[in-house]
Amino acid sequence: MTAPMQVDYQDVLRVWREADTIPEIEHAWLFDHLMPIGGDPDGPAYESWTLLSALAAHTRRLRLGVLVTSNRFRPPAMLAKIATTVDIVSGGRLEFGIGAGSRPGHPLARREYDAHGLPFHDAPHAVASLDEACTVIRRLWTEQEPFDFHGTHHHLTGAFGNPKPVQRPHPPILIGGRSSATLRVAAAHADVWNIPGGDIDDVVRRSALLDRYCTEIGRDPASVTRSIHLPVSYDRPGLTRGAIGEATDAGFRHIVLGLPAPYPADVARWVTDELISPRDQHA
Repeated sequence: MTAPMQVDYQDVLRVWREADTIPEIEHAWLFDHLMPIGGDPDGPAYESWTLLSALAAHTRRLRLGVLVTSNRFRPPAMLAKIATTVDIVSGGRLEFGIGAGSRPGHPLARREYDAHGLPFHDAPHAVASLDEACTVIRRLWTEQEPFDFHGTHHHLTGAFGNPKPVQRPHPPILIGGRSSATLRVAAAHADVWNIPGGDIDDVVRRSALLDRYCTEIGRDPASVTRSIHLPVSYDRPGLTRGAIGEATDAGFRHIVLGLPAPYPADVARWVTDELISPRDQHA
């Protein structure tokens, strides 16, 4: 994962092109913030889906996505159209990542809403909106006739998606988050569930809660792939290898390694040699 802030486009492109040549690296990710949430608050930050489309056009093998799209930023029908376009540009390599949006307690994340004239509702509103958005997006990707949708938070008349994504029935849906309310949405909609790493005991508890919610609605918990984001330490790779080991031992098979900027030369090869190959596992 290359967070597109405090970097130049060419920096991100260099890392993705290098990663695209390394089979051990299976997927690559951006994040979805409109302003920096770390470093210089007035530094550069790129819009994720526009950048993702450009990177899709410059790569051939990597699966790719946004970890995770803020459902607060874009109406779901518009987001479905954007994602379809990226899936087509990439030749069917999109992993569709989405979440409720920035947590209210993060001041650097919160300011981007005011700065862009976007509403910022409370957490219950955001999660309920996410649930409806996932329903709308899947229907736009799969249904062959126009439809109306009248939910609590989203209302569409004559909604229809054309073209459809390359991937059928639709791109994999990754839902990110750790709250119990978001886990219920993941149980209903996600092919992949992602959580930030840190306290592995808490991560395990959250995974067990997702198991419970899946069972309650009659879904096999094993049908939801477990994904975790882990920060990379260039200076102490052993710490990162240890975190990868803990995560895989806990049943997480989809590992996203967050690269801090600036990116060293040949960083994708370094990640492979230092973090992936020693454990003979994929990231």
